[in-house]
Amino acid sequence: MAVYTEVSDAELAAFLEHYDLGRARALKGVAEGVENSNFILRTEAGVYILTLYEKRVDAACLPFFLGLMNHLSARGLDCPQPVPMRSGGALGELNGRPAAIVTFLEGVCRDRPDARDCAELGRALARLHLAAADFKGVRENTLGPSAWPQLFAPVAARADDLSPGLQTTIARELAYLAANWPEGLPRGVIHADLFPDNVLFLGAEISGLIDFYFACVDYLAYDLAVCLNAWCFSPEGRFDAAKATAFFDAYRALRPLSAAEARALPVLARGAALRFALTRLVDWLNVPPGALVTPKNPLEYVGKLEFLQQACGPADLGLALEPGA
Repeated sequence: MAVYTEVSDAELAAFLEHYDLGRARALKGVAEGVENSNFILRTEAGVYILTLYEKRVDAACLPFFLGLMNHLSARGLDCPQPVPMRSGGALGELNGRPAAIVTFLEGVCRDRPDARDCAELGRALARLHLAAADFKGVRENTLGPSAWPQLFAPVAARADDLSPGLQTTIARELAYLAANWPEGLPRGVIHADLFPDNVLFLGAEISGLIDFYFACVDYLAYDLAVCLNAWCFSPEGRFDAAKATAFFDAYRALRPLSAAEARALPVLARGAALRFALTRLVDWLNVPPGALVTPKNPLEYVGKLEFLQQACGPADLGLALEPGA
């Protein structure tokens, strides 16, 4: 989450006229994240999240995101629910941006998740994939492998300003992934951005999954690769095999992985690391003046990529193949 677009008292009051939430009592910007403008909104009816959609979020995709949250919530997954307007729709406009209000979920994010937290995550991700299996919406992954060269092209010449040799490192990895990306793996709706700051805990249990604005249809195993990168390295960049094994075992207890998915994990993990290195590089070099946003260092994911390039198979990443696989 972040704040790129400010909202005045008058603009907010006019927007809330479309809802049965009463008058605003407080509005506070949230600086975490990098994509949309987000606020904690307190009204006479309660506490909510107000989001103004910008940057990489295509307005045409918003019905998919909002519909997915409703679908998952109806199937018992703890995630935000879009708040309907008096018209019955969930999407409006505020300060020239598409905007929506969703329910507020209680909980805190884990700064340093441990193996038990990773097992909780594995179960939650499997439940998400299973609950979304009959969702009818379709959205391709606009930040998948076909998009990575286009992301890199505008910033390639400046990459070495951040770290000498980075341009060559990324160019070589793009070529490797283009030649080795797997085909024919099971597909379905994935979250695609399930970082620790998008998972809420109350005590030892997950209380909610948030920020579905990169959700799409892609390889289900790619979602595991994203989580492996986001959850199974220490803040210092060391891979933690115990956390990875806890995550994979908990996931597979609810949704078994095929042998092909397991074998593809090292390549998928490299792709996930590159995806976040690239988007962070773009954001690092293009922070809008005055934006309330903290860009994230792309070199964190370059370091993870360098580790993943050494993996010979899924066992090196904490995933044991099933007998006979």
